[in-house]
Amino acid sequence: MAVKIRLARRGRKKLAMFDVVVADARAPRDGRFVEKIGTYNPNTNPATVVLNEKQAILWVLNGAQPTDTVRAILSYKGIMYAKHLQVGVNKGAITQEQADAKFEAWKAAKEISIQTKASTLQQSKAKSKAARLEAEAKVSSTRADNIAAKNKVAEEALVASVVEAINEAEEEATGVEVDEVVAEAPAAVEETVVAEVAEEAAVEEAPAAEAPAAEEAPAAEEAAEEAPAAEDAAEEAPAAEEAAEEAPAAE
Repeated sequence: MAVKIRLARRGRKKLAMFDVVVADARAPRDGRFVEKIGTYNPNTNPATVVLNEKQAILWVLNGAQPTDTVRAILSYKGIMYAKHLQVGVNKGAITQEQADAKFEAWKAAKEISIQTKASTLQQSKAKSKAARLEAEAKVSSTRADNIAAKNKVAEEALVASVVEAINEAEEEATGVEVDEVVAEAPAAVEETVVAEVAEEAAVEEAPAAEAPAAEEAPAAEEAAEEAPAAEDAAEEAPAAEEAAEEAPAAE
């Protein structure tokens, strides 16, 4: 019977995993199989492949034909290279020890390559995430600035409407436009300042006016004291006149 190495699907919908099986070529894909030699998970990057290398090499040497996908998997794991080396051993081109050493060296180099690829992918993923976060931060910052600008405009509009309403209420209450009151305000302030300055000047001049009056007061008192002496002289004046009239009579 023709034997094939193929994949048998398992796993849930949109997250499939596969078994690497050796089965009759006439059997359905997910039907009966002879032996399971490994698993294949394509959902990881790089893909996860687990193989029983000895059984895989044995089946390949015995003539089992892998499908195209399984051949790629076997080459990825070095099974086809191991087959090539084993054919050389069977022909006597190299010894088994040399074949095993070459295969181990190839496996080590392949493992380093896989690890390098995994680290590169991880770094690329981290950089992509950082760039995405930075872009999101810029978008958030821009959105916040726009919102702040809109809020500021709304607040200014609200303040303007409140001021306008207050002005209208004052105009209705006083019957005078607010603009006229605002225009007349400086003149009223100037008049108030001038009046205050005049009052201060009057207060400063008041002591000076009181001082001369206080100085003149003693002079007025002296005049009042001299007034009785004048009255006495006036009383003596008629007596002198009478004396003058009596003088001719004596003659």
